[in-house]
Amino acid sequence: MTPNTPKTAEKALVVLSGGQDSTTCLYWALQKFGPANVEAVTFDYGQRHRVELDCARKIAAMASVRQTVLPIDTFAAIGGNALTDDSIQPEEGSRDDDALPNTFVPGRNLIFLTFAAAFGYTRGARHIVTGVAQTDYSGYPDCRENTLQALQLAVRLGMDSRVELHTPLMYLSK
Repeated sequence: MTPNTPKTAEKALVVLSGGQDSTTCLYWALQKFGPANVEAVTFDYGQRHRVELDCARKIAAMASVRQTVLPIDTFAAIGGNALTDDSIQPEEGSRDDDALPNTFVPGRNLIFLTFAAAFGYTRGARHIVTGVAQTDYSGYPDCRENTLQALQLAVRLGMDSRVELHTPLMYLSK
């Protein structure tokens, strides 16, 4: 086996936001699973930074990966955070207290990964790849490894599947 030969012929679905973390994970998945076995899913959740959706499309096209954009407008309807509510300005710098930053979208990664697992199930992809990192924990508790392990178990039980969540950046820093 040559170094560029994928280690598995199983399918993977990458949650592709259009940012550097998910792009890195896309190329990690391409190397691990092979180009023929990788697809991307992008979520349009009413995010303020619409440029992310355009970037995700361009990145998927450059990588020759099939991409599906799934709309989730519920986050915008819920509001209460600076990423989906235009009336809230993102906080600058770090907080002195233990409160979550106003850019935290409650349940976002949990919903994204659950939807990705369900979509992957219909596509025959049991490997779900995401760019979350434990180093983001201070502001985003749904990036913690124990949260994702619990979610993986819940999805496995709820879909009677062997879905596997991959977090190649979990302990890396930017």
